[in-house]
Amino acid sequence: NVFMLPGVLLALILAPQAIGLGLMVHMAVGVISVCLVASANYVINEYLDAQFDRFHPIKRLRPCVSGAIRGRWVAVEYLLFGAAGLGLAAWIGPQFLGLAGVLLLMGVLYNVRPFRTKDRQYLDVLSESVNNPLRFLLGWSIVLGQAYPPSSILITYWMGGAFLMGIKRYSEYRAIADPDRAGLYRRSFRYYTEASLLLSSFFYALVSSFFLGIFLIKYRIEFLLTFPLFALLFTWYLAMGMKEDSAAQAPEKLFRERRFMAFTAALGVAVLALFYVDIPWLRIFLQQNVYGMP
Repeated sequence: NVFMLPGVLLALILAPQAIGLGLMVHMAVGVISVCLVASANYVINEYLDAQFDRFHPIKRLRPCVSGAIRGRWVAVEYLLFGAAGLGLAAWIGPQFLGLAGVLLLMGVLYNVRPFRTKDRQYLDVLSESVNNPLRFLLGWSIVLGQAYPPSSILITYWMGGAFLMGIKRYSEYRAIADPDRAGLYRRSFRYYTEASLLLSSFFYALVSSFFLGIFLIKYRIEFLLTFPLFALLFTWYLAMGMKEDSAAQAPEKLFRERRFMAFTAALGVAVLALFYVDIPWLRIFLQQNVYGMP
């Protein structure tokens, strides 16, 4: 749920007058709400994936795989988490409630048959990564509940998330090292190859970079200076995905990649700084003149 933070920060930069004790309370409640909704999605994900996780070298050790978890308690836990999350979301406002409801719905579409987009090639990545712009919007709506951010940043977030998920799939597929066994663990792997996973991730990165460029240039030309850093971020993550026992397989382990995390934090600081630093000579890139012609 850290993906909520950029949404909050961008909204605060545009509406600094919103800063106050009330906003802090709303932010705390909003984070708890999203954590509860995400937990509800995770509960059904774990239970419904049990029949497939037994083919994974690590996940086969989880309690759900051994049958230690009862279905009725899973349903109760899902309903409690979902209801509590939506209840807190309603307290924040109608826009936040609607977005939290969509986040909960995406969990159903991703995990539950007959939808179960998780089993479908490419749709598995695209449907799961929709949660990234949803979280951005949830963070944004805590501050600006009556407005929406630029579509370019939302598409950037979506395709950036698809890149991260695609590299995760690629890393998992390589780690299993057996296409038949990989297909038993994750049905979408029956239709993927290492090449298709890598090429699709490359496509997601290109689309994300394209819309990132639109956002950077359209809203503040100084942001253009960070573009090479974003390109390095994508490349670095791809390199991590190619390692044995990669952190890309389990993003919660990214904190172990200290240099990568430090670079990501530095990039965030650079973006924030460029909100307030004017560099007039960069305006040359906005001119439509053709040099050498009258």
